[in-house]
Parts: sequence; structure tokens; C-alpha cells
Amino acid sequence: MTKDVGLPAPDRRDLVAPDRVSLIGPLDTLGIDVFNAQDFSREVVVDASGRIAMPLIGTIDANGKTATELASEITGLLKGRYIRDPDVTVNIKESVSQVVTVDGSVNKPGLYPVTNQSTLLRAVAASGGLGDYAKINDVVILRTVNGKRMAGLYNIGAIRRGIYVDPPVYANDVIVVGDSPARRMFRDALAVAPLLVAPLVAILN
Repeated sequence: MTKDVGLPAPDRRDLVAPDRVSLIGPLDTLGIDVFNAQDFSREVVVDASGRIAMPLIGTIDANGKTATELASEITGLLKGRYIRDPDVTVNIKESVSQVVTVDGSVNKPGLYPVTNQSTLLRAVAASGGLGDYAKINDVVILRTVNGKRMAGLYNIGAIRRGIYVDPPVYANDVIVVGDSPARRMFRDALAVAPLLVAPLVAILN
């Protein structure tokens, strides 16, 4: 008899999610650290127009930039004029612009933060899980790619069974979990069941 050894342990590389580009947007909180220059090091909130204010160098457009790109721009503005050789690091400490929308038959529809490990199943779990009448084979991800609106249809049951991989989700994606009309009809019928004489039978898809 073959012994079931279960799933193999992950490789070290499996434990590190691949980088996905995180872009700065309005109302994000940034940590700016200029080595050995405390006057320039600070935590800032990007304003509604996507700009931040820095001492001496004024306002900078941060919208749509990566943390590395913004750090490089600040370095260029400081270098020579204020600091001989500035060492600037920018971190996105809290992002409200990098979110995914989860809607439809989930327990807590709304906006949820996106990280480089976000996937469809994780986004659904963050939204409180599937609703009672969710149609697990009718889950749509809406995404804009190169200005074109695209949609992908997914089956959560198949993902859970490992038939195909849990797809990554990205900022500005919209996830819509379908609703099963048959299940809702069954619930509504149960509400009036005491009025019925014959047994109630329903086929649930």
C-alpha cells in the first residue's frame, strides 16, 4: 500500500511573492527617509491631486509613480543644492488608492487593499466570504488593460479543488460574485412553507 505523504514542503522561492508594481495615489501615506537629514525625513499624506510637499524643494507630483521613482526624483531635487549626496528611501506605509472592489453575493461588499500577494480567493475571504446564495461558477473579474475593459469568468469551486490556480488580482480590479436565483427562490419558498400542504421540493443549481 502506497503511503500518503501529503503535499511537499514549499521551496524558499515559493514563500516570496513576486513583485507587483505598486503606484502611489491620492491620500496614500508615505514614509520619506533622507539619511542623516532629519529635516527632510517625514511621513506625508498625498493630497487629493496626487502631490506632496517637501521642505525647501516645494511640491512634487507623486501620483502614478512607484516609491523608487519618487525617491529618485527627490534625490535629484536635493542633490547639490541642499545635500551633497542624498540617500533617499520612500515607502508606501498605507495605501487607499491601491484597492480592489468586491461586489455581488459576498457578506461584506466593499473596497479592500491590494498587496503583491492578493488573489481572487483572498479578496473574497477579505470581503467576509461568499454569501448564502453565491453562484461559485459565476465569478467575474473586471479589469482595464491598456485602456480596454476586459472581463474574466472564474469558478471558485474549481480553484478550491486545485483544478486551476488562484488568479492574482490587481489595483482597480472589480470582482463580482454571481447570485443563484434558484437558491433565492428556494429561500423565499421556505418563508411561506407553513402555508403549503404538500412537501416542498426544489432543485438547486
